Amino acid sequence: MADNKPRRSTSGSRRQLNPLSSVAAAVLTRFEQHLREVEDLSSSTLRAYLADLNHFASWCEAQWSGSADDLDFAPEQLTTPLLTRYRSHLQQALNLKPASVNRALVSLKRFCAWAEQAGLAPRNVARAVRFVRLETAAPRGLTEQEEDALVRSVHQHGGLRDVTIIVLMLHTGLRAAETCRIQRRDLTLSKRSGNLTVTGKGNKVRDVPLNATAREVLGRYLPSVQATSSYVFPSDRQRGPISTRALDHLIRKYAHLAKLVISPHDLRHRFGYVMAQQVPLHRLAQIMGHDSLDTTARYTRATQRDLQAEVEKIAWQ
Repeated sequence: MADNKPRRSTSGSRRQLNPLSSVAAAVLTRFEQHLREVEDLSSSTLRAYLADLNHFASWCEAQWSGSADDLDFAPEQLTTPLLTRYRSHLQQALNLKPASVNRALVSLKRFCAWAEQAGLAPRNVARAVRFVRLETAAPRGLTEQEEDALVRSVHQHGGLRDVTIIVLMLHTGLRAAETCRIQRRDLTLSKRSGNLTVTGKGNKVRDVPLNATAREVLGRYLPSVQATSSYVFPSDRQRGPISTRALDHLIRKYAHLAKLVISPHDLRHRFGYVMAQQVPLHRLAQIMGHDSLDTTARYTRATQRDLQAEVEKIAWQ
């Protein structure tokens, strides 16, 4: 039994965590060390795993506080029913969306698998825990009118760099991080063709063809970039590329001026939605860097406005 532990409340949101016991903190520190030293993870993925595990450990200790054993969080104390109750807590008490619940479950499954391999738990109790079923829907993308409004906004209020970023993302489907990391050596431009070599998720390299619109805006913009910078979109404040945070702010600024609420990923969705109506899925998957055609197939699903337009065709008025 642990002595002198603070009482823990079971109420609160994901942002309101109670302090962890020293035992729990030590376990999560060891897991973090494993992720940093063994796994090839991006900093954002690492932070997500640790945030999920911190919340789960805090919730567990809150559940156990005041019980006969008053347990600290430890892998050997975990059970499959406990994990399924936590899943219900995320869904019902915190009202999280299925995608957020499943992300937390991915983190727990990874932790439990590690705990078994490290000899901290007799078995992987998360193996049998099922993910929340998702209703497949078309990704949120811009309408033609929204795309026009965003492009007008950046042309009216922004410089050539910002115009190039937005036009390039709309015509290539690049992720925000991929856009930030573009280097001069990645580009091949000519009058009739163009290519961009992209390093995407998991350091996977793919070639993205550049259409006439992308080539034209890059051709106007590139001469303005300082020759000392290897990055196409260098940072104004430090050596290196523009940050994803700065790019996110840039997109949202021009969206706000256009009276829109969008994120950089919505530009990628717009590209996927338009392209899915014109090219085979396997080609689109190659361009967008998808490992699974199931991911690409989302862009073939009708949006809510598409379905609305279809049912309006039989309206009596």
